Amino acid sequence: MDWKIELIPVPVTDVDRAKAFYEKIGFNADHDHRVREGLRFVQLTPPGSACSIVIGEGITEKTPGTQEIQVVVADAAAARAQLLEAGVEASEVDPQPWGDFVHLTDPDGNSWSLQGLKSRPNG
Repeated sequence: MDWKIELIPVPVTDVDRAKAFYEKIGFNADHDHRVREGLRFVQLTPPGSACSIVIGEGITEKTPGTQEIQVVVADAAAARAQLLEAGVEASEVDPQPWGDFVHLTDPDGNSWSLQGLKSRPNG
């Protein structure tokens, strides 16, 4: 049986600012629906990913700035260059035996690490 992670909630203070940030770094806005007063569902998917994030109103009780997510990319340096070109601050590439890493935060302080791996054992 396959277990697939499909959706990760990311707590934010300003939904429109967060949506613009994630679109700026290449995430696709799959859905943006106000379901009812107090519930807005915004689903964004990174390029090439089967897993999305969800931001919005009434989505999570977590405090903005507390989420940590790691994403795998084929080339950490190229991903960093793309972020810098989009005007996003990103760390220098940090080479480790288990991959090259680049770190960034969204406007609310949620932490992202990009792990550069040329290939993955599970595809």
